[in-house]
Amino acid sequence: MIISDDIYRQIMWDYPISKTDIEQLLSGEIEHAGHYNRNSLFLKMLQSLPWFTLLETLGQDNIQELLSDELIAKLKSESMRKKYNYVKQRLREIISVAG
Repeated sequence: MIISDDIYRQIMWDYPISKTDIEQLLSGEIEHAGHYNRNSLFLKMLQSLPWFTLLETLGQDNIQELLSDELIAKLKSESMRKKYNYVKQRLREIISVAG
């Protein structure tokens, strides 16, 4: 998975983790990059990037895989939890209609 330099800077402004490590973590090639695992990095991305940027960067399949009830419960604000519960439900509906 390749992420743009701009997105990399938006999510890694606070830690010196290489872009290559972040890409490999998101692709599932490695289990940790710095103190992040794939789920914790996705949580950070949910909280700091617009939805369409996430969709473009990660793709629908990866988002559906990562967007669990447990991860949604970790979101800081109630409005974000509601938003991503809705997104999760819609992704399920789209897959079941298409599949």
